[in-house]
Amino acid sequence: MRIAILTSGGDAPGMNAAIRAVVRAGSQRNWDVVGVLEGFRGLMAGDFQPLDSRAVGGIMQLGGTMLRSARAPEFSGAVGQEAALQQLAQRNIDGLVVVGGNGSQRGSLALSRLGFPVVGLASTIDNDLWGVDVSLGVDTALNVVLESLDRIRSTASSHGRIFLVEVMGRDCGYLALNAGIAGGAEIIAIPETDSDELDLMVELRDAFDRKGYAVGVVAEGWRGGAAGLARAFAEAQLDDNAPRVRLTILGHVQRGGTPTYADRMLGTRLGAAAV
Repeated sequence: MRIAILTSGGDAPGMNAAIRAVVRAGSQRNWDVVGVLEGFRGLMAGDFQPLDSRAVGGIMQLGGTMLRSARAPEFSGAVGQEAALQQLAQRNIDGLVVVGGNGSQRGSLALSRLGFPVVGLASTIDNDLWGVDVSLGVDTALNVVLESLDRIRSTASSHGRIFLVEVMGRDCGYLALNAGIAGGAEIIAIPETDSDELDLMVELRDAFDRKGYAVGVVAEGWRGGAAGLARAFAEAQLDDNAPRVRLTILGHVQRGGTPTYADRMLGTRLGAAAV
């Protein structure tokens, strides 16, 4: 047997653990394992490299992906998919493991429908893949957001401010909801619920009046995001003693860094299961 593995789409903590597990589980069966560099773009271009146990040593604790990732919109068409199949056939690849999120698994499905054996490994901090309880990278991202909320709360309480923190998730509010609950946020705005802007502002002001500060968590997919809510709140303050609003967009800091125990183990289990 000869199998290949690629990582595609947004990077997620734990991807390297999954790569390591696929290589080592394959080696135990005396299978050849090759890595595809830069996702589906590398698959179409034939950018492959052999992987053995030594090649994946010491990568489990690293964030990101040693195979790198790239967007490849051309893979969505028949020409790109045919090019990928030709590359796999030329190298006598018997099966492919795809580590990635929504777009990546649409690519997996396309190859599978063309008759090529593919196993998709769910990896996205957004946790928005259908049929998956928790995808690879979510636990690390949640802990990053939680630490950030704890730090921001210290500043908010010290200076008497209202902070609005925007977290990633595309159109899914999983990160915002869970981090907001665990982080003790005064309000949480997510795309799945049509939270009224005025109600959120009233909640924030009430919390500020009670405690002297407030912290709100807003998912990036909610209406205008945290920036829109911050503008609306600032425009609604009519008195001179109105609290100041500060905006923090965590951005890609949520995707990087050392994976947690949970993501290292999830990546290991999923990688072994894929093989």
